[in-house]
This record gives sequence, structure tokens and C-alpha cells, in this order.
Amino acid sequence: MKPWETLSKELVLDMAPFLKVESHTIQLPDGRVINNWPWLISPDFVNIVVITEDEHYLCFQQTKYSVKGAVLAPVGGYINHGEEPLAAAKRELLEETGYEASHWENLGSFAVDGNRGNGVAHFFLARGAYPVRQADADDLEEQLLLKLSRAEVEAAVARGAFKVLPWQAIMAMALLRW
Repeated sequence: MKPWETLSKELVLDMAPFLKVESHTIQLPDGRVINNWPWLISPDFVNIVVITEDEHYLCFQQTKYSVKGAVLAPVGGYINHGEEPLAAAKRELLEETGYEASHWENLGSFAVDGNRGNGVAHFFLARGAYPVRQADADDLEEQLLLKLSRAEVEAAVARGAFKVLPWQAIMAMALLRW
């Protein structure tokens, strides 16, 4: 199979560092040309399923601007320029929870939108997590750190309590792995 080809691109909106929108002219493998193909550029991010030494899952209860009501969330955040995904995951775990973990497993990297860009999600499973300091997060939303049992996480995934697709996906993936 042949990939699509970008013939040209034009910056339409620049709200760096969180969003840029480009208009692309693309050519499909069959030769058709499509003008004004929207392309979203947002930072790549990490999400981490954290399992403590006593086998509890660390999750946040919080609110998000685009989601109604309270949600459950894994640890996560944006990857800084030049930072490797695993380094970002370890940094986010320490900043947001005050924990470190002894075992890290890469669960994969995934396009957020297969046709329009919008960043890449890098998923990790951190096991054997233990507290080393107070959390020092700079998040905008209020967060309540929870320690949930596996049964509680399974029930939360079953009812869709994570409410944001990457969060629901990583929690389900981790349950399959561990």
C-alpha cells in the first residue's frame, strides 16, 4: 500500500505550544488531490498506569474542561521538547504523585487521530511504585489522588469512568497486561 503524499502545507492557526492548525494539500495513492485537508499539531503526551508496591492503582479523580462531571484519570502529561517519552513518564509520575516506580513497561505509542494528526500518545505501565516526596504538580484542575484496587479499576473501566479515550484505552490495556 502506498502512503498519502503531502504536496504543500500552510499554517492557518498558531496557538503554540498547545495547538497549531495547518491546511494541507495531499495526493492519494490513486492520484486524486485533496485541498484544504485539516492537520492538527498538538504536543505528544504520556499516560501511565501506576501500580503501587501493595498492588493498588494510583488514579486521579478530577474535572476536565471538555468532559461533564468528575472523571477518573491516570497519571500523565505533555512531553517537553527534546524529552524522551519514558523520561517524561517518570517526571510526570514524580511531579503529580510524589512516587517513583521500580519497573517500567512500554505499552506502545499511538496516533490520536489517524487522518488529522493531533499528537501521539505514549503509554506506560509503572509497577512497584512507592512514595519519595510530596507531589508538586502544576496542573490547572483540582486533583484527588486515589489508591484503587484492581476490582475497582475493572469496574471503573466497565462503566466508562475514565471518560477520555486515551485514558480508558490505557487502563484497559494495563488490565490485560497485569
